[in-house]
Amino acid sequence: MTFPQHPTLQDFLDAVEEALEAGNGPSDIGHTFENLLYKLQPDDALAARNFIKDFFASRTPSHCGQLAKWLFHAPAFATSWEMLAAVQWATSQKQAVVASIFYNSTSGKIDERVQLLHMYAGLAERWSEAAQELADYISEIRRLQTDEVTQNSPVAQAEEVWSRLTAYTDRTSAPSWNAEFREVISRLPAGARRHLLTMALDDQSLTDSTAALNHKFSHHIGIIHSLLATLEGGKEWEQFDQIVSMRGSPFLSYAAQWRAGKWEVDPSTLALQEKLNQRAVQGEISPKALTVIRLSKYGEAMTGLPMRPELNPGEAWSDAFLAKLDALPDAERAPWPALAAFARSASAGKPSAKWLKEAHKHLDTVREKNFREVLTAALPLLSRPRTFPLQPVRYGPDSNLVLDNFNALALKGLLWMVPLVADSALTRLLPGVVESALKKVPGVGPREPKVANAAVYALGQIDSEVALSALARLSTTVTFKGTLKEVQKALEVVSKRLNISPDELLDMGVPTLGMQTVGERVEVLGDAEARLSVDADGAKLTFSKGGKVLKSVPAAVKKDFADDLKELKVAQKEAEQAASALAQRLDSLMIQPREWRGESWLERYLNHPLAGTVARRLIWLVDGVPAFWADGDLRDLNGEPVAVQPESVIKLWHPIGRTVEEVLAWRNRLDALEVRQPFKQAWREVYVLTDAERRTDTYSNRFAGHILKQHQFHALAALRGWRNKLRLMVDDSYPPAMRDLPAYGLRAEYWIEGIGENYGEDSTDSGTYLRLTTDQVRFYPIDAPENHAHAGGGRYSMWVNQTQQPVNPLPLEDIPPLVLSEVLRDVDLFVGVASVGNDPTWQDGGPGGRFREYWHSYSFGELNETAKTRAEYLKRLIPRLKIKDRLTLDGKFLKVRGDVKTYKIHLGSSNILMEPNDQYLCIIPGGKDNGPDVNFDGDRVLSLVLSKAFLLADDTSITDPVILQQLRR
Repeated sequence: MTFPQHPTLQDFLDAVEEALEAGNGPSDIGHTFENLLYKLQPDDALAARNFIKDFFASRTPSHCGQLAKWLFHAPAFATSWEMLAAVQWATSQKQAVVASIFYNSTSGKIDERVQLLHMYAGLAERWSEAAQELADYISEIRRLQTDEVTQNSPVAQAEEVWSRLTAYTDRTSAPSWNAEFREVISRLPAGARRHLLTMALDDQSLTDSTAALNHKFSHHIGIIHSLLATLEGGKEWEQFDQIVSMRGSPFLSYAAQWRAGKWEVDPSTLALQEKLNQRAVQGEISPKALTVIRLSKYGEAMTGLPMRPELNPGEAWSDAFLAKLDALPDAERAPWPALAAFARSASAGKPSAKWLKEAHKHLDTVREKNFREVLTAALPLLSRPRTFPLQPVRYGPDSNLVLDNFNALALKGLLWMVPLVADSALTRLLPGVVESALKKVPGVGPREPKVANAAVYALGQIDSEVALSALARLSTTVTFKGTLKEVQKALEVVSKRLNISPDELLDMGVPTLGMQTVGERVEVLGDAEARLSVDADGAKLTFSKGGKVLKSVPAAVKKDFADDLKELKVAQKEAEQAASALAQRLDSLMIQPREWRGESWLERYLNHPLAGTVARRLIWLVDGVPAFWADGDLRDLNGEPVAVQPESVIKLWHPIGRTVEEVLAWRNRLDALEVRQPFKQAWREVYVLTDAERRTDTYSNRFAGHILKQHQFHALAALRGWRNKLRLMVDDSYPPAMRDLPAYGLRAEYWIEGIGENYGEDSTDSGTYLRLTTDQVRFYPIDAPENHAHAGGGRYSMWVNQTQQPVNPLPLEDIPPLVLSEVLRDVDLFVGVASVGNDPTWQDGGPGGRFREYWHSYSFGELNETAKTRAEYLKRLIPRLKIKDRLTLDGKFLKVRGDVKTYKIHLGSSNILMEPNDQYLCIIPGGKDNGPDVNFDGDRVLSLVLSKAFLLADDTSITDPVILQQLRR
């Protein structure tokens, strides 16, 4: 869209209307017209009044907020208070005018703010409550600056300010009141400030357990913070320690807010900083009070100081760390404050050679053995909750769920030091550190990515089978993009060190764990025999004596072979994790054109002690011939041996492109051998191009029009290798969910958008959409510019810069059939798992009944490919079930004959109807299924279908009152 060099108001109005008709979102409109607004002439400001008033009255708050911001800052409108009043009236945000003073004003001076308040008070007259509050506030601010107060004695001045402060902290939680009072306080003479600090520290309301739960406490803390510069020692320091000891937890949580920059450290507090530093180094500040200071802005200047305690107490891992240090002899304990201070200098992305050289010196002083023992005791506790809780802040993330920032910085440096001294025990703890640090926290995301990245760095520097195995596992389990990139970097570091490709490195990353043959390790411990076995059911550790299997670990083994027993249990856990990670990696390779040479494949897969337990349950192509492990050898469908030569080409078998007869034959073969594959291969869903997709040519609507739970979809997308951003209910644009396919030079897109407009009902408290609506699946060249659409709706459009040109989507017929099938299989998984139609409690259609029609159409509608495969599998499974006489497959349903009623369980959603009138039966899945132990390649819905079938086949034994009430209707 182009505009004249000197646009008029009408040019602007026409452009806005055109953009709205095109369905553009507020962010798109803003980006398009921001420059235009700056070109409008001042004479157009008043003429814009009526348009602005009407426009904002009929648009969503996100449209209003975004355009109001640009209008307010545009030179032509900056002084048009009448226009701004129309904006505020139309948005019906009563407090918006008041908030504008505190958040939009460029002035931080009271006198200038007062002038603005007068101006805005006139605009706020229609809201008597807001206007009165403004008037009262102006009156109080002016009174505190009058001679009547400033000429009083210091004690009288302090009491006057304290009474005003107390009155306002009882009435409002707005942080700006606090900021204004702090400026008033800064004008008081030193004597008045010192007396005011004493009053704040002595306030008895702070000892009341309920007082800490309201905003009054936060104001007290803010005032105390602003007065800390008056501390000179003696009684004031005792009072400070006392208040922290009495109300330590909430004090800590509010102190953590100081770090956000709400309160600046002015020159008058520099002297306090020096005092704090000196007292901290000398150990004269109590641990809790020191923790408060470390979490405040003052703590930023303390990170390099050698202090005790070296970490902030209150986290399980830091408490264990400090306890181990305190148990050391004094001489060995002494150098730890300096090491911890050095660890907190880990501010870069990775350590430099100079940093590592200095780290060596510190490790020598604390002794490497002590370092390993302290971290080995502390790191396993990183995932545990705090040892004493913090008072959650009113807004923002729960401080109890994130890592203490001071401790996290120290931990990052400690992890950088691990490769210099690591043994296998310490190395095995690092994957757990990654998982704990990446645990999702509401309103935050990953708990502490910098700690996870430091642990990944350490693994990449450790030259051992344990470290390589851990990296291989993390490459399949980590979904946070930043840390996943660090895992890939670490693997590249190791591959360069070994002079092999990253793919070969991952092949080598499966540990043997001491197993002598595929899936088995046997150890003789005295007169007992320990056997570690790995198969489709996981890793099992059993004991026998004289050929008789024992029910538990022999007492003699516990006593005489404690270390061996511990190592076997570690190997059992690691075997299960490594086998699971390998299965996930091979599943992800089903879309890749990966090939192996016969010699290396035999060594690293088929005959590998642990990898063989996975590889021998899969179908492979050996020089184009399908083969499976059976009767001690690789065999084809007819049972004939298939030879593997050193230069044979090995690939994973995929049902796409194979005949129906071959696929069914392999299913029968696996069924006869009673083999459970590590992931869906023979039973893998296949998605071929439909006539409808040939007509649409460049996009598929096969999975359009669904309502998905956003967080569930987001997690699944990450697990399947898709890039996605959580959509917020804000004026912003987002790209679609995307999967890069570099082996094919392609990028797949699944178009989605947030749905709903009611904050808190359609979003989380932090503003994230709860649900998404789905649209097209498309393919583009991998380097094509990305599409974007507004978070809450509007068409997708391609964003291009000056060096780019728009790129058309690729015809679906040009997409390799394997790629098309696997991408659509992913999307089918997203819908099949994350659809609100799977939720049995949504019979009423969710909030306001808005999704009732969709819920019914999905819950009992036509089966998707996954559900059709589920039906085929049930045909084979039902004859082997003890309730087979009560089960019948009937189209879309598994029909269950109970003694009370007959039930129909939908094979797509697992939701239930009761005959004869198809009355809905709501059964909410519990924590443990009642059905048989059936794991159909991770198919959770099949497990739900079977557990409900077993429950309803014996409906006379049901005791759940909610279910019984529905059966009696």
